[in-house]
Amino acid sequence: MMRTYRVEVERGRTGRWWLIDVPEVPAAHSQARRLDQAEDVARDLIALMTDTDPDSFEVDIRVQLPDQVRADLQRAEELRQEAARSQHEAAVLARSAARRLHDEGLPLRDIGKLLQVSHQRAHQLVDEAGERLAG
Repeated sequence: MMRTYRVEVERGRTGRWWLIDVPEVPAAHSQARRLDQAEDVARDLIALMTDTDPDSFEVDIRVQLPDQVRADLQRAEELRQEAARSQHEAAVLARSAARRLHDEGLPLRDIGKLLQVSHQRAHQLVDEAGERLAG
């Protein structure tokens, strides 16, 4: 099993550098210009300080962000998940409506017009709803 080093990364005061710290390795501090460079810099730093191969261990990068930024990102993720659920529910309801209209004898062109989709998409929705009912 490979050893894993925790790597703490935070934005420097000037905002130009990401500060890198490896608490488990004494005096293991460095910096990177961009966040996507942090893992490589950390690996090289750990390898140098512990005299090991950079591929002989894992790194667990933990980016420290201001509380408000972290809260904003968490809320944004919650909203993305909510949007995905809503989009799924809307698709289920559109298929159901298309199937009901089709079962009532409406032509696909009319179903498409009512659902604001092409008649080809209306046909797909009717078929998908039928497959779900059969399955």
